[in-house]
Parts: sequence; C-alpha cells; structure tokens
Amino acid sequence: MCGIAGLMHLQEDMFVDEGLLERMTNVQAHRGPDGSGVWAGPGAGLGHRRLSIIDLGGGHQPMEAGNGRYVITFNGEIYNYQKLREDLRAKGHKFSTQSDTEVLLASYIEWGEACTARIGGMFAFAIWDRKEKSIFLARDRVGKKPLHYCALPNGWFAFASELKGLTAAESLSPRIEPRAVDAYLALGYVPDTLCILEGVKKLPAGHWMTVRQGKPVPKPVQYWDMRFDKTPLETSEVEAAASLREELKAAVNARLMADVPLGAFLSGGVDSSAVVAVMSDLMDEPVKTCSIGFDVRAFDETSYAQKVATLLETDHHVETVAQDNLHMLDQMATVFDEPFADNSCLPTFEVCRVARKHVTVALSGDGGDEVFAGYRRYRFHAAEERLRGLFPLSLRQPLFGALGALYPKLDWAPQVLRAKSTFQSLARATADAYFSSVSIAGQRERDLLRGKPLQASLQGHRAEHEFQDIVADAGYEDPLSAVQYLDFKTWLVGDILTKVDRTSMANSLEVRVPMLDADFLSWAGNVPSAMRLKDGESKWLLKKAFEDSLPKDVLYRQKMGFSSPVDAWMNGGLKTEATSAVTSPLLQDLGLIDGRGAQSLLEEHQSGRRLHGRPLFALIMLNKSLSHLLGNGQDADASLAA
Repeated sequence: MCGIAGLMHLQEDMFVDEGLLERMTNVQAHRGPDGSGVWAGPGAGLGHRRLSIIDLGGGHQPMEAGNGRYVITFNGEIYNYQKLREDLRAKGHKFSTQSDTEVLLASYIEWGEACTARIGGMFAFAIWDRKEKSIFLARDRVGKKPLHYCALPNGWFAFASELKGLTAAESLSPRIEPRAVDAYLALGYVPDTLCILEGVKKLPAGHWMTVRQGKPVPKPVQYWDMRFDKTPLETSEVEAAASLREELKAAVNARLMADVPLGAFLSGGVDSSAVVAVMSDLMDEPVKTCSIGFDVRAFDETSYAQKVATLLETDHHVETVAQDNLHMLDQMATVFDEPFADNSCLPTFEVCRVARKHVTVALSGDGGDEVFAGYRRYRFHAAEERLRGLFPLSLRQPLFGALGALYPKLDWAPQVLRAKSTFQSLARATADAYFSSVSIAGQRERDLLRGKPLQASLQGHRAEHEFQDIVADAGYEDPLSAVQYLDFKTWLVGDILTKVDRTSMANSLEVRVPMLDADFLSWAGNVPSAMRLKDGESKWLLKKAFEDSLPKDVLYRQKMGFSSPVDAWMNGGLKTEATSAVTSPLLQDLGLIDGRGAQSLLEEHQSGRRLHGRPLFALIMLNKSLSHLLGNGQDADASLAA
C-alpha cells in the first residue's frame, strides 16, 4: 500500500518544483515507509511513497514505460494482475518485474481508459502521458483507496492520496466548504461528494477522469456501480449458501498473495469470523489473527474472538486497551485531516497498531453489513416502510407530524414493529427517514448549532438532499435494497472505508477486504432481499453459509461492533474539551457554529435533560481538525466559502 501525489500544469509545459512535489509526497510517508520516489518532467511531476508488499526488490515508483511516454504512480493492489500479465504478453507486452504496477501500466497502454473494467482490486492511480499531455486518474469500484484533487490558483492541477498532500502545496485556499460542514454536523463524516476545503474534490468510487493540458478539468466518468436485485438468484437457500461459501473463498484466495507476513482481524463477529474460517481452509499454516479487548467488560468481545481462534486453531494475538483512550483524539485529527466523528476510529486504530506488530497485510470483514443487511437500522427501516406504504405522504406528513409533536416516542412500537420508531419518522419520505436514522444530530440540534454565516452560505441547501437524489436516481422498488445502496454511496465509502484506510495507513498496515471484491459483489448483489433479511434475522444467508464452521453463539449473538460511551465522555473525560469546542473562537470566527446554541446543547446534556453526546463529540473533532488544517487557527486567510 502506498501514498501518491502529483502536479500537472493545466496550460503549459512548466517544470515542476521538485522540492514542492517531495513535500506533497513525504507528508504521506506513513502510507509508504519502505521507499520514496519522484519523477518530474516538462508539464508534470509524480510522487510516490511505498509500502512494499509484492516484488520487494522491484516495482519501484514512479515507473516509466513506452520509452518514457508513460509514467505511473499507484496506490493499491491488483489481485488479477497475473492473469492480466498473461493476456498482455499474448499481445506482445514484455515485463521486467514481478509487480502489479508494471501490469497496470501496460493495461492502460493496451486498453486506455477501458482498463478500469478489467482490473480487479483496490486502487487509486495516476498515469501521465507525455505525448498527449494528459493525466489519467482512476479509483477502485467501491472507494477503498482515496484520491483527492484540485485546480490550484497558480494554474497547477494537483492530486494526492490524502488531503494533507494537497495542503502541502501551500497555494491551496483555506476556505471552508459550507455544505461539507452541514453534512458533517448531520452525519459525523464528510461525504465523498464533498471536501471540507473549498475547491478540493474526491474522485468518486468507480470513476476515472482524464485531465488534458489546455482543457478545463472534466467531470469524472463512472465505469462501475453497485446494484442489488438486478438478476435475482433463482436457487434454493441451501444452494445459495453453498455458492456464498465458494464466492467468498475465491475472493479471500485472491487476497492471500504477499511477499510479507499476512493475517487477519478477528473481532468475534460474523464477518471477520467468516473470513478467518475461509483463510484457515486455504492456508497451510495457522492464520495470524489479531484482536483488541477493552478494560470495560460491557464493551469487550475478546471471549468470542478467542472462541473462534481456538476452534480454527489460529495464531491469535490480543491486547487490552483503555476504553476511554481519549488522549488519541489530537492524533486522530492529523490522521483524518477532515473532521471525523465516528468514535470507533479509536479502537480501529488500536487494532491496526496491534496487527502491525505481527503482519504487514491483514484481511478484514468490512463490507459484510452493507452487502448482507447486517445493521439493525435495516430491520427498523423495513418495518417502518411497511407502515409508510399504508398511507400516502400527503396524509402521513400532517397526521404523524402532529402526533410526533405530542408523543416523541412510540411506546407500543417494539411489539408492533420489533423496533423503536417515532411518529416523526413515519411522517417522512423514504430518503428523509433513512437520513434521520443515520444522523448523529436531529434537525433541532443542527439548527441550534449552525452559525448564521454558515446558514446563509448554504442558500437553502440541506444535507438530506444528497440522500433524496440517490434514492430518486437509483429507482429501487425494494426498500431494503434502496437503503443498502444508499449506504454504499454514503456511509460505506465516507465513513467505514475512510476509517479503515486512514487508521491502517497511519500504522503502515495494508488491509484487504474480500467482501468488497468486485466479483463477489456482482454475485452478492443478486441475493434476494428475503435471503439477506429473513424473519427479522440480519445477514441470514451469510450466517447459514457458516453454520457448519462457526459457533452459533458467534453467528447469532446481538451485533456489538466497536462502541464507546460517548454520552458519558461529555460529563467525564471530554468535559473540558466539550466546553472548549462550544466556545471555540475558531469555529465562531469562521461562522460555523452559533455559540449560544451550542452552549444550550451542552447545558442540556450536562443537566441530563437531553443527551447530545454525538453532536458534541462532532464539535470537538471539528475544532481539532480545523485547527490542524488551518495551522492551529492562525491562518489569517481562512474563511467560510460563499
């Protein structure tokens, strides 16, 4: 795994400042501690930091081909590169290394932009074509690897794996994007369609773009999208479960190639346990597995992980960490660059740290919840959708809206819906209801938090609009498929994969995600919704597929995940930090928050009248992240974009 950066002048063949390119590259040294390189020529320059995984002695980047016409810098792994190399050799290509980088570059030379449809893996890469004076950028199908880009005021086009690579370019404007702040206050992360700094974009998952000298920066082109129920499987449940095992086996097997120590995360949950079970079948030696435990028993899952490790005879490593390791928050602000308020980043960082002591590559079970409907909110949403379907929106809005003002909670809901629901949720349209279910702050809290300048800059835009657009464009009739697709476009790439990429790369660890393999997704997307969520049981087919391999109390226990008592933190270890955030001169001078409104939320929380732990934690991380990005708030040019 690696970090990449680059510059291209949009108008002329100016030579790149190599010192600047090195700074953009080396600020991402954690992504590639094993080597670095820069290439500079008239009009463009590329930088690379390397974490050596395959062909340790070869594969150095940036790499040239075609007598110097093409130069590549690449972050990721191409799992089908050996098959591609055979195909390319048949077409006359010759190779001097065993690296997937050389195969990737040859794939572009042979097939051009269409190479993205052939390559399988996780990747973000850039290829400079000296003859055409263009840079081709591409990102993998689901967005496992990041790629930020922008057009700088001085005429240069810049890109980098992480935002810090662009801020090192110095001429990047420190203006804050208001829509990104609004979405962050609602969701706890900045969606992939936005960036906290104005003018910076993230190449969307499953997209490519070619930037040409003398032309405006184009819109990205989509080459792949996740689809559910496109061609539903017509098979028995037993056959479907057997097929799932085989499909996952192929995905895992493709990710076992490495010239360095390889292992897996093992949380004791369904997804990671299934991945380790398949690895155990495929590997001759015991799988190296890693877990972390917490010093608070209610949040500790190590007993389940140990049960799986013992059953599968893995080489298991466990460390216990402090559940309230809040001293790491400043470090998290530098790891993520953009504000990030998913507090599970703390244990994710810790498990990556533990794993790196034993392996350089770790497989994970990420993606299983999104693919097989593992979140409880899917169950709740499906139940609410059945009720919403009984009344038109024109009737539901006034009826349930009025009832919601009188009865905020439905005490009878657990019996009727098997979930806690609200009249307010039933009054909303599908996209708005799901947005509300994944939000860390309700409309009232966000209205109190927003500063007047931020509110004015939004010009009527609401963070919910993106969810509405996704649902409308996707056109799903099945409500479960609709919200799973929503999560693929928002939560998975903006939160889960961002969290895993940044925390693993901060520890110079490569994480591979077999349940997000392209072929596996093509198969899994056709699993009928009735096999994903059946009789209230989430991930039903996945659990059935591993009933013969894993303990039932592992498969069918209540999902926990990495949790933390964030509400308690605001009256304990983060009490001072919360006060600093709601009174932050930086946040108020930028016009992002209303000091009085934020103070009222803090007072409500501390008095126990209402709990606002998650939005208050988001404010803390917003304050820390912007202080990091803007030089501790001393940047005189920092402002809120209009």
